[in-house]
Amino acid sequence: MSTLTNLWPQVAPLVAAAERPSRYIDHEWGCVRKDDADFHFCMIYPDTYEIGQPNQALRILVNAVNARSGMAAERGFLPAPELCDELRRAGLPLFSVESCAPVREFDVVGITLPHELAATNVLEALDLAGIPLHAADRAESDPIVVAGGPCAFNPEPYAPFFDAFNVGEGEEMLPEGLEVVRTMRAQGAHRADILRALADIDGWYVPSLYRWRDEDYARETGAWIEPLVPGIPTRIEKRLYKGFAASSGWEPCIVPYTETVHDRLNVEVLRGCARGCRFCQAGMMYRPVRERSADNIVDAVERGLDATGYDEVSLTSLSTTDHSQIADILTRLNRRYEGSGVRVSIPSQRLDSFGAQMATLVAGRKKGGLTFAPEAGTQRLRDVINKNVTEDDLFGAVDAAFAAGWRRCKLYFMIGLPTETDEDVRGIASLLARTYERARDAVAPDQRGAVKISASVALFVPKAQTPFQWDGQIPPEEALRRVNLLRSSVRYRAIDIRWHDPATSFVEAYMSRAGREGAALVEEAHRRGARFDAWTECFNGDAWRAAAEALGVDMDAVAQTSYPSDYVLPWEHISTGASRRWLVRERRRAECGKSTPDCTFGPCSACGVCALPLQENELASPRVSGEAGEDAVADACERATDGSTPAESASDAAGSTDSSSSTAPEGGVQ
Repeated sequence: MSTLTNLWPQVAPLVAAAERPSRYIDHEWGCVRKDDADFHFCMIYPDTYEIGQPNQALRILVNAVNARSGMAAERGFLPAPELCDELRRAGLPLFSVESCAPVREFDVVGITLPHELAATNVLEALDLAGIPLHAADRAESDPIVVAGGPCAFNPEPYAPFFDAFNVGEGEEMLPEGLEVVRTMRAQGAHRADILRALADIDGWYVPSLYRWRDEDYARETGAWIEPLVPGIPTRIEKRLYKGFAASSGWEPCIVPYTETVHDRLNVEVLRGCARGCRFCQAGMMYRPVRERSADNIVDAVERGLDATGYDEVSLTSLSTTDHSQIADILTRLNRRYEGSGVRVSIPSQRLDSFGAQMATLVAGRKKGGLTFAPEAGTQRLRDVINKNVTEDDLFGAVDAAFAAGWRRCKLYFMIGLPTETDEDVRGIASLLARTYERARDAVAPDQRGAVKISASVALFVPKAQTPFQWDGQIPPEEALRRVNLLRSSVRYRAIDIRWHDPATSFVEAYMSRAGREGAALVEEAHRRGARFDAWTECFNGDAWRAAAEALGVDMDAVAQTSYPSDYVLPWEHISTGASRRWLVRERRRAECGKSTPDCTFGPCSACGVCALPLQENELASPRVSGEAGEDAVADACERATDGSTPAESASDAAGSTDSSSSTAPEGGVQ
């Protein structure tokens, strides 16, 4: 397609009457228009502009596609609920930002899957665009619809809605796939032939080329899917962007007209985390660790602030204070921007990395709130989840921070973690009380009234690709009982407790663990009115429950059942690179309360990621020799009793997985 229809004359009156019309208008500072392109891609974030626009993956992938000659990438977002309804009443479809063109006119549409509660918004976007919900119902003239992001690591509850998935980082994978679509469409190829060609690209998963089988088949083969055509992989390895560490930290970005949820310059300083928290999907998805150098990061911040005019920059990653050069980076940036009003921040702080020096360096003279994540209230449970921090780490961080001028601190916890008891829940209250006392004692007497400690309490959600993926979630009513136990155990009024709604976490757990049959429930829930489920005011739990009852789906069983480690899960054909054997071993170590050290600080834990081609930790400054210890090697050589499925062969003995393709995180239409 060479031209796109401009809908602005019809859309403008609706936008003018909408809440926050600046969500929908083009020509923001830094936006790209390529009117001479002959191939058009629309990247959609399935939520409103102010939530989706700051998403780094969206920015990275749009830039990557626009860098290709003849290709134009535009952005798309869901309108707020009331404008979705107005567009339907007016007979107008979902439109892109840059050209206000109907999304259905694009050659390829990409939708990121950022979290499980976005599932019904995916259908809302497709329906509003006028694109058939099911890939099987799309005509030759319809766009190819692809997806990626965190939920692509269990793509099955979304499988019928997408032509293909990107599994891993998309900086190279996505443009490669779009070039295939572009070339083959120019040659007049049929849709089915294009999808078959995409399946040959490392990291691309085309669900229509696989039949969904039953539990007996899964037990026999180690996967729930059966290839329908010869030559396609039976295991899809995540794709890695091999040039991340050397690539510039400055990505051209758009400055919105309206305030967004993260209204600042974001510079990604490292990718990956090897801390190994056993509940954390991101820590498994984004391995190995790859750091950009201090020079690269400082240059990116300077270029980004000059180009955008922001007065705040966030150094983003899963664990920024783990960067091997973080002290040098912060020292240089604080010196460079001293007296300028520019604030340099990091999104959260690692307790065992945050001492007196870090307290001085973080945020310069501006002292907002600090965020730490102990996750559990007792050391026993922190060892179970492999948090590898102690109370002394927390108290040392609090002492340093409050002595350096901070007065507010937020702590993140989870309830419902595997093996949790009431004593662990009371332990959260005890830890909060002692944290408050340490903070209060660290400041002058006349400042003690300003000291505030808050806690955000989430319900454990068993995530695909983690050591706890076999463990079920506690029921919502039990979650509320534990929340109330925590609230009644808190002694100080200066401690504020906030918690996530267990009903939304229940849906999240279902979507995290469902197989391909889960798609029917998503579709029925959307038909009954579910959308914007991540918004507290919009969440429609009744729609989900009614949909489950109508379809005879037992959501409780999917969300809450704990499985033995030899049970084959619905996403076994998708790999993060961390071997099944290693995940099972980590679950067993959790049951014994044994922790596993971070391999960027100590010996290799034999997770298997670095056994794949071109995948290994890349640190800006080396910390350890990288030699595997004897215990790690011995652990890696554990055999059949370690929980491997029949599909895993003896070649996995070193802890690796099938290495049929490359691998990794942050993009793949993320």
